[in-house]
Amino acid sequence: MRAWHMTLLSTIVALTFLTPPIGAGEHSGHTMVTPADLQWADIPSLPEGAKLAVIEGPITEAVPFTFRVKFPANVKVPPHWHPATERVTVLSGTLHLGTGDTFDQAKSKALPAGSISIMEPKMHHFAWTGEETVVQLSGMGPWGITYVNPADDPRKK
Repeated sequence: MRAWHMTLLSTIVALTFLTPPIGAGEHSGHTMVTPADLQWADIPSLPEGAKLAVIEGPITEAVPFTFRVKFPANVKVPPHWHPATERVTVLSGTLHLGTGDTFDQAKSKALPAGSISIMEPKMHHFAWTGEETVVQLSGMGPWGITYVNPADDPRKK
């Protein structure tokens, strides 16, 4: 039985590293985006002033996604969670991020431009900014946001 497992593992590793990715060499699957190409829109699920630009998606389906969020200065995002792993890269400004069910600025960590945060699905966290901040999120959808306290959800106000 052990030899069978090793043979299977070796085959999987070989196929993974020796087979070109699906679509390799095809130009139709190549996406290049400059900042001028981004189309920013309001996000009803985040505090007023936050903007979203979808780069790859759609974020509501079980496919890879990439999007950016532009937060205005002095925004507070109450404790919430997402259904998928959250990978956030700070592109500009500083995102202050904390974990837990209660918003507490003193218990957050400043993530300046170039920082990354990776959180597992359904991890409760909150964020705030002191200056305009742009972050990029990527992962596998579907994507969404659920507030720990439903009264904090801007869509219900």
